[in-house]
Amino acid sequence: MASTVIHAYYDDDDVLMHAVKKVKAAKHHIEEVYCPFPVHGLDKAMGLAPTRIAITSFMYGCLGLTVAIVMMNYIMIADWPQDIGGKPSFSYMENMPAFVPIMFEMTVFFAAHLMVITFYLRSRLWPFKKSENPDPKTTDDQFVMEIEVHDNEAELKELLLDTGAVELNIIKNSH
Repeated sequence: MASTVIHAYYDDDDVLMHAVKKVKAAKHHIEEVYCPFPVHGLDKAMGLAPTRIAITSFMYGCLGLTVAIVMMNYIMIADWPQDIGGKPSFSYMENMPAFVPIMFEMTVFFAAHLMVITFYLRSRLWPFKKSENPDPKTTDDQFVMEIEVHDNEAELKELLLDTGAVELNIIKNSH
């Protein structure tokens, strides 16, 4: 099956945001937008679902806090209790104020590292992965909006040129 897409090139992120809003208002589906840097608000303008990475971050932080509490209770109370600075070594609750920095650091450590790993796995990014951007210019100074053509090529070209596209390319893919 052959599919045709239009790549509309933009040289400014504000012009791109305006173009995305106009294309969505005209009821066209934007397949993808390739940018050299993150554009604030682009996901909402494209109508993408909100990310759930914050939820996973909270769960990973809770896991880190749990690991820190269990680890400190085992190491400092159960396994090898020591009298450090005159603090009692028989109760976790009596020592907890001294353990707060460790609990905080383990929470942040787990949340940060596991969130990055989750992002890479979810985005299917791994070492030696071939890039998916359609044009090397999108890693430097150009923005590309990709729209699939459904017997409306002339209408799309006119719309995209009206939105400020500096270049249009028609790409025919055969799958």
